[in-house]
Amino acid sequence: MIISIVLSLFSLAVAKITPVPLDYCAAIAGKQWVSPLEVRSCMHSFPVNQDIKENIIEVLNKTIAMHTSVNYQISAPKPFDKDVHEDLHKDLARIRQQKYQSEFEFHLDIFHTFRRLNDGHCVVINLCYDSLYISYLPTPLVLLTAADSRQSVHIAPEAFAVASAEFGEEIEFWQNALPGKLQGQLETLNGAEVLAINDQDPFVAVNSNALITGGYQSFGTRQNSFFSSYYRGADGWLYQMGNFAQQVHPLTDVVKLAIRRVNSTSIDIVTLPYRSRFGRGSKNFTNSASYRANNCIATNETNGVDMYAVSHSTTQEHSEDPLPIGYFQQQPPIPRKEARRHPMNVLVDALPLSNIDLPEIMQPSKPALNESYSVAQFYMLDDNVTGVLALGSFSAANFSAFQHSLLDGLVELKSLGATQLLVDVTNNGGGYICIAHWLHRIIIGSKSTTEPQAGLDTATRAGTLAQLIVQKIVEDVMDPDALLYYNPTQWTNASNIPFSADIEWLKPLQELMINGHEDAFSQRLGQECQPFGVEPPRKGFFKAKDVVIISNGRCASSCSLFSITMSKLEGVRTVVVGGKQGTTQQYCGVVGGQSTDFSTIDTEIKSVHLKNHTLAPPDLSANIIEGITWRLAYGIDDPTEPEEWQDHPADINFPLTMETVNRPVAIWKAVSKEVFISSPPPLLVQDK
Repeated sequence: MIISIVLSLFSLAVAKITPVPLDYCAAIAGKQWVSPLEVRSCMHSFPVNQDIKENIIEVLNKTIAMHTSVNYQISAPKPFDKDVHEDLHKDLARIRQQKYQSEFEFHLDIFHTFRRLNDGHCVVINLCYDSLYISYLPTPLVLLTAADSRQSVHIAPEAFAVASAEFGEEIEFWQNALPGKLQGQLETLNGAEVLAINDQDPFVAVNSNALITGGYQSFGTRQNSFFSSYYRGADGWLYQMGNFAQQVHPLTDVVKLAIRRVNSTSIDIVTLPYRSRFGRGSKNFTNSASYRANNCIATNETNGVDMYAVSHSTTQEHSEDPLPIGYFQQQPPIPRKEARRHPMNVLVDALPLSNIDLPEIMQPSKPALNESYSVAQFYMLDDNVTGVLALGSFSAANFSAFQHSLLDGLVELKSLGATQLLVDVTNNGGGYICIAHWLHRIIIGSKSTTEPQAGLDTATRAGTLAQLIVQKIVEDVMDPDALLYYNPTQWTNASNIPFSADIEWLKPLQELMINGHEDAFSQRLGQECQPFGVEPPRKGFFKAKDVVIISNGRCASSCSLFSITMSKLEGVRTVVVGGKQGTTQQYCGVVGGQSTDFSTIDTEIKSVHLKNHTLAPPDLSANIIEGITWRLAYGIDDPTEPEEWQDHPADINFPLTMETVNRPVAIWKAVSKEVFISSPPPLLVQDK
């Protein structure tokens, strides 16, 4: 009895002195703003579950069998030979064997492996970690060019206006973090020249970011991603903070800047902390358990469905809600019924599309023309001859209304006397493929380069599983309603003749050797958009010489399809604004023929009852989105090779100044003044 009492007392004593493990996630639960360190402590607190790890790697390995570029990306040809050299299968084998201290560490390895592709279509995003919290600074940067052509990095002149409007009371945190006499004087940093970042030349940080930011093949475009910019959203003009001031993971705590403020000769040293804000698409939690349950586990929409199962058909075909990947697509939210009906080519990024407002004083002061709609806004400049189409995306919520607005807007410009056209596609992440074809067709008119094909010929990868899906559709009639992308009735051959329902359309296969690896693609596919749902006018609205396409190089997917065909087939000039001198500026970011994702591929597999096949990926057990390029687009200069590996140098690299940066109308006026003359000044023409 005495021994029992002693043991009980000893147990109680041990319990009192044994520390209870800290729940780092409970410590930040319910808080909108926290430090990056606090978020990292939470994210690193979860050990690797070997079953989940194996599940993720198996799904990725089997899904990228459908990704068109996996063998090309092992060693990209010029001009991207220094930018893309990633062997996914080899790295996934390495990751399978590697030990990790936490699941977050494991995911970061997967995340950066796919980012090294510099392909905004082929990504892996884990909603447990990516943009769950987004880290910010109140000082977005810009690259400006002085009158003597010297370029330098500056804090954006609008930085305080953007930060104070967007971050509310949190701005006081940064005000108080400033040193000495600068405390509370954050606004005085506006426009300051940045002499050093973390004691090094600013472009050390710019170029380091370009190596890891992914998304775009061109190094110059990835440099531009570091800086702030604008774009036209569905409901207004929006502001991109840039990779310096907005980061997808809480990996950086502070940054040290050496700056020279406007109208000052002294140099100030400022150390600014990053702050992490709970993402607008993240699910609330109270502790580690609810963090996992709400954000990390596969949902009923993570994986695909059988389109012919009664319980799913209505949801898949008629839902107004976007698919989960829609949060990360660089386009406005699209109802899934529209996304399924109209093939897309759209960039996906772990940072969701910004919803930060461009300061009103920087927005166009005159209202857009009457026929403007959503992301497509039409303006007439003060010269009364230059029309502008500001096109923030190739997608809008209603495909038909979007198509009509583009046609009607051009009609309205012409009726007002426009004889030349600027198309501003800054930060355009792509969208509907057929809108890209449509816009090309109506601007240029009816000719051999626009009818019957206003886009690029394509092919899809044709591995064993892809061939089996087609075989099931054709021989077993497993897609009677033509709901699936592998259905032959969705496509035309290289002569633009539609396939009949009984054709195994992948064949005859194109068998290739790519970087030492055997590969197979479908036969060449022709146009997929004509006849359009709206009858286009026979005559174009503008001559090619009177059209200029403007961007910051961040023109991706369907935006690239439009820009490439306009430039290479029609001779339309292209302008990239704000790029670094001496770095070739590509006018488009990433190409592809059609992008899709794991859940869509999984739907194709399940709908033809091949889910149990050894080559089919299992269902994901984690809350992950995987994007891929499903169709390859063939080139114009070299039709035998993919367009994504061919050169797209902009005709002009247009410098930005303190007066024009992030001010759309000021940029349009300045570009128009210089390009719509017989020969642009030597300063503007970049070497090709």
